[in-house]
Amino acid sequence: MPKNPYYSGPITDHFDGIRFHNLREEPETDRSFRDVMRWKRNVPDNPWPRSLHMQAVVPDARVDGLRVTMIGHATVLIQIAGHNLVTDPVWSDRTSLLSFAGPRRISAPGVALRDLPAIDAVMLSHNHYDHLDVATLKRIHARDAPLIVTPLGNDRIIQRHISGSQTRTGDWGDAIEISNDLKVHIVPALHWSSRSPWDRRMALWCGFVIEAAGTLIYFAGDTGYGTGGIFRRIRERFGPMDLAIIPIGAYAPRWFMAAQHTDPEEAIQIMLDVEARAAIGIHWGTFKLTDEPWDEPKVRLEAGLLARGIPQSRFPAFMAGDVRDF
Repeated sequence: MPKNPYYSGPITDHFDGIRFHNLREEPETDRSFRDVMRWKRNVPDNPWPRSLHMQAVVPDARVDGLRVTMIGHATVLIQIAGHNLVTDPVWSDRTSLLSFAGPRRISAPGVALRDLPAIDAVMLSHNHYDHLDVATLKRIHARDAPLIVTPLGNDRIIQRHISGSQTRTGDWGDAIEISNDLKVHIVPALHWSSRSPWDRRMALWCGFVIEAAGTLIYFAGDTGYGTGGIFRRIRERFGPMDLAIIPIGAYAPRWFMAAQHTDPEEAIQIMLDVEARAAIGIHWGTFKLTDEPWDEPKVRLEAGLLARGIPQSRFPAFMAGDVRDF
């Protein structure tokens, strides 16, 4: 019987003592080696640009209201009520176990790491290499020593590589108080985890709801849509979101990806399910992880909004260097 190197704890409805699971009513995310080979044999010819020039920005040190700056992929700088938060920070050129192989960044980060303001907390949704990047975490820790908030098991991975790192973990439904006016809630996502072929689903994955200064921000992490129950329950528990940060890319082919990554139309439905007043689209256009053309997520998002009569300004697809005040 395999052992879990990251976490041991009581059995729950989503942890069997060794591996974590999505909620029972949600679709299965595991894929076999045969599935992977079927996918790779049928990859379409839709090459991405080799590189894109994006205008990097230099954020203010602190912001009184709410400002969001896109770094790239799932890395977002959230500045709210004087606090600086960053999600799933990746400044590396590749997202892989190997520094010289794997998906390569096609556009520079929207903020150079040297220009990133002092970070109070990192919100780390799961342990895939395009979200948990040890090299980046080491650099941020050396400079700022921020609190790292992450779901169960991921703290062991971080602490193996970063001595003295401050980590706070929680299960779905837990809340972590960062300061008197800032709380981060760990909420379910429909996804999975692994750092190697031998540790699949041995650390938990999640989304976050940030509660600060009377404002609610939902960061979905990586997630499929599934039954949609996850998102409707978030709305029931917290009320309407002021801002939702939702993935719109890495969704093709659908037979392989649907359970783990939303497409643009599903991302719109998530915005509606959590009753977000505004949303931004992330997780697209930086690393070629799947089969869709580079700009298709943005094109489909805009078409989906138009079809539903929703203003484009309510849910833009963010690119590196984009900034918006809410």
